[in-house]
Amino acid sequence: FKDFAIFDKPSNLMIHPNSKKTKYSLLDEIRYHFGEKANQAHRIDAETSGLLLVGLHEKAVKALAEMFEKKEYKKSYLAIVEGHVKEELRLDKALNKEGKNIGVRMKVCEKDEKGKESLTIIKAISYNKQKNTTLVEAIPYTGRQHQIRVHLYAVGHRIVGDPIYGVHDDIVEEYLAKTLDDKRRFEHTGSSRLWLHANYLEFTYKKVLYKIFSKNKDIFQEFYS
Repeated sequence: FKDFAIFDKPSNLMIHPNSKKTKYSLLDEIRYHFGEKANQAHRIDAETSGLLLVGLHEKAVKALAEMFEKKEYKKSYLAIVEGHVKEELRLDKALNKEGKNIGVRMKVCEKDEKGKESLTIIKAISYNKQKNTTLVEAIPYTGRQHQIRVHLYAVGHRIVGDPIYGVHDDIVEEYLAKTLDDKRRFEHTGSSRLWLHANYLEFTYKKVLYKIFSKNKDIFQEFYS
């Protein structure tokens, strides 16, 4: 394609450097292949693996970014969550900053609280009785910060490996300071990575409909089996 590319991002890789100390980010890879004008059209968390759409020049970046701002796309994710998800869930609680010790942590709002409207649909794929975890498809109809993670945690199905939700503040602080080692993280979260993966992306660009699946979703099946 002359206008865009798709990257299948691994977990624990930032898209943009957050300081001069950042040795490597996906942006380095993007510009190595496609030049200094190339840039991502949307964001996914560093912990989340999977599909990222990249514009290869300024005009394409702007057009694709506007497409995401206007919600003119469809996305779905795979996640491995704690507990048994038995039926389809419609999670439509508004979200807002928690406003406590952890600045990045979000929360679902109660009826009398103001927040940003959010909707996630969760569909169970398979249940692992031995591990008491469920592989699910998560479909976000809005694009709020940590939306899938917060919605699932709020209904008792925390994503395996999540270092921010469902753990003590000291663990979160270690994680954010990059001092949380894999062994300690595994003990407190169940994994050394967040098991959330951007698996499917559908959009129309220049009157052509694109439906793109990740080629790396098999790692979920390997972990899950």
